[in-house]
Amino acid sequence: MAIGSLSLAVISRESADVSTSRKEYGLAVEMTENRQGTVKMVVDYDELGSLLSSLDYLARIDYNVTIQSTFVASYTTKSGLRIGAFTSQRHGAIQFFLQDRSVNSARILITPAQLAQFQTLIEQARKSLDKLRAPA
Repeated sequence: MAIGSLSLAVISRESADVSTSRKEYGLAVEMTENRQGTVKMVVDYDELGSLLSSLDYLARIDYNVTIQSTFVASYTTKSGLRIGAFTSQRHGAIQFFLQDRSVNSARILITPAQLAQFQTLIEQARKSLDKLRAPA
């Protein structure tokens, strides 16, 4: 998915430990902003439920979340992928962002529609992983 100067890819991942034959599943989320270096973060399969719940929450967030004049609500994966919503004033649109917290990068602003697209990519990747994990 291309978001202005941001390129975002969500890739289903399966890896195997050859010494134990144990398989691990998850996603690779790759972000490239302004044609600069690509940041790749892995999200474990076990985190996908809470990630999707958080994306759903953020998509529905409104000013009733707090009586404060400003807020930041976010979810951060173990690898540092941060997705959030914030406002700097009580009026106007709530803004959404992606961020690599592992290196404390700047927030990359995305629209509500782009947040929904990202959620769809995560859901599709989870379905793909569910098929891989199903008993043969």
